[in-house]
Amino acid sequence: MEIGRIVSRKDAKPWRLCPPERTVSVRAGVNPSQWLLLIILACPNFGNAQSAINNVNGRNRISLNGRWHIIIDPSDAGIGNWLAVWKDKKPTGKHDFYEYSFEGGPELSVPRDFNSQLPELTYYESTVWYKKSFSYTRKANKRLFIHFGAVNYKADVFINSQKIGGHEGGFTSFDFEISDFVKDGENTIIVRCNNSRVKNGIPGLGFDWFNYGGITRDVNLIEEPASFIADYFIQLKKDGSNKVDGWVKISGNTPKQQITIEIPELGIKYTTNSDSAGLARLEFPIKAKLWTPAAPKLYPVKISCQTDAITEKIGFRSIEVKDSLILLNQVPVFLKGINIHEEISQEARRAYSEKDAIQLLTRARELGCNFVRLAHYPHNEYMVRAADSLGLMVWSEIPVYQGIDFLDSTIQRKMNVMLKEMVNRDKNRCSVIIWSMANETSPSSARTRAIWTLADLCRSIDSTRLITAALYNSGLKDSTVIVSDSVIAKLDIISVNEYFGWYTPWPCAPENLTWKSLFHKPLIFSEFGAEALYGNTFEPKDAAGSWSEDYQESVYNDQLKMFQHIPFLAGVCPWILSDFRSPVRMHPVFQKGWNRKGLLSDGGKKKKAWYVVERFYKSNP
Repeated sequence: MEIGRIVSRKDAKPWRLCPPERTVSVRAGVNPSQWLLLIILACPNFGNAQSAINNVNGRNRISLNGRWHIIIDPSDAGIGNWLAVWKDKKPTGKHDFYEYSFEGGPELSVPRDFNSQLPELTYYESTVWYKKSFSYTRKANKRLFIHFGAVNYKADVFINSQKIGGHEGGFTSFDFEISDFVKDGENTIIVRCNNSRVKNGIPGLGFDWFNYGGITRDVNLIEEPASFIADYFIQLKKDGSNKVDGWVKISGNTPKQQITIEIPELGIKYTTNSDSAGLARLEFPIKAKLWTPAAPKLYPVKISCQTDAITEKIGFRSIEVKDSLILLNQVPVFLKGINIHEEISQEARRAYSEKDAIQLLTRARELGCNFVRLAHYPHNEYMVRAADSLGLMVWSEIPVYQGIDFLDSTIQRKMNVMLKEMVNRDKNRCSVIIWSMANETSPSSARTRAIWTLADLCRSIDSTRLITAALYNSGLKDSTVIVSDSVIAKLDIISVNEYFGWYTPWPCAPENLTWKSLFHKPLIFSEFGAEALYGNTFEPKDAAGSWSEDYQESVYNDQLKMFQHIPFLAGVCPWILSDFRSPVRMHPVFQKGWNRKGLLSDGGKKKKAWYVVERFYKSNP
């Protein structure tokens, strides 16, 4: 049996899941899980008809950001044929009625979540229809794409009342070619956005952050030549050889071309040729100033072929593990981190702009961090590009969160797609050093197989970075914690979320707690902390003390005592930079719909625990 082509419509052009040289032959008798893994390993695009175009801002683009007309559709009635909002019909006679209209209704800003823009949408979880008009003149030998930075959670996209595609997943980019759907003059785009939680969604029904819906990131039209540079991967090998290992992919009717990579500052001009599938492999030596948090050097890199050219800034560094150490450019590094949600707490909204990204990452640098964990989903591209420039190493994660049903037949495919989309967008960002497969999933054989499959898929796409998953703290016996989760066997780093002093009492004095591991690998505490309402300074012994700044401060001081006695500890990452919205946090006095574990309040004020972490980071350079 051959795996290789899918089509979404009868008249659509077929998309290859994998190049012909990687066709999979499957013998009779191979069980379904083995068959799936073979497909995934051979076909990095498995489960996704088309990878999104990357480096959007470096291309010929037309922004569709701004004000969009909307229709609020709480019962999701407009997707059917009865109302058919997507047809955008208008009355032509006095007995011609349509029970919807974009004209005369509200408007919303794009990009931005819809929940923070209208009071009636504050806790809304259903469908909102968006409409935007744009003018366009078709050009010979040009292709047109529409690109979305993200829509949460499901999107259906219509151009001039024709459906061009759909997407599931609230935190990754996607695009569609619309060359055959646009006309000269005015065109309309309608997007159905639905942020309803679904049991087999990723994340599922329950999660500890606010479910901001809508078109939450940039929307752009991208104009490309008939054959163009659709994708590329240019990063250092992690073997210390100072060699670039990567590829360039040409899309279009002229796949075989000469490819040139130029890095003028280093005097590099490397040429190669793409094959009949449009793929060109790259490997060349480089003597670059390596990227570090102290000196985040980026180089302008130009990728060109006979029909197209694109330029962007890329940094070069290696990241690997050796025994219990994490090595950046073959030098041991301790990760001094902070968890960050994609939220501007002071305005109770999702972060969406470059200004927002710089605001969040600047606070991390102020704390003394060299590392950020972007929880619990891929953040806006502005975040990782800003991290490149500011010198912050990044952990990026797909939203495989608590409660995922790993026995559901659709889950593995969805996880594969989201992982592929995350890696595809940010694979050229040197700041990204860790891909995370999951957060706090309960141990089971189905869960372990699923995460192992993700780890294998991730390495088949990108062999230059480290792989982990944030795990529950387990295995406590007396005064010893034994790390033994079998899923760690296929991970590069052990990552543990532990809340001693908050959800779990200290079993002994923190400095006497022993950590042991069945795996000879570095350990990161990917979460730890406690909740505190800013300004609440009761003594810890008081009845209200467990929500006080003083108690949070004492938990952090105890954590630092424990850290000193773990020889394989390679990094720490407190939970979290700032208080964030979470409707499941319902204490009427201390929470009021907010998770209060931030080192900063929802108003951006520093709690006492901030200074504990800041002193620790800045006194340990």
